[in-house]
Amino acid sequence: MSDPIQNRYRAGMNAIAEGLDKAFNGDAQPKKIGFVLLMAEFGQIEGGRVNYISNGERSDMIAMMKEWLARAEGRYSEQGGQA
Repeated sequence: MSDPIQNRYRAGMNAIAEGLDKAFNGDAQPKKIGFVLLMAEFGQIEGGRVNYISNGERSDMIAMMKEWLARAEGRYSEQGGQA
């Protein structure tokens, strides 16, 4: 897998991620709130590059994004999971 963050965005994305983690979790261990930050240049999203950072395990964050996509696409029901 290629690097999840292009070098020119690394410092900014790390600073934002540290700020989000501190705001949501403080010094709590284990952490209670997980997040994902995706960033791409306008006009470069399709066929371009999406940069990724999170404060959780990759597999957990992928599951979180899949659930969000299902909700956004109307394929998720609160009563029974996938619609």
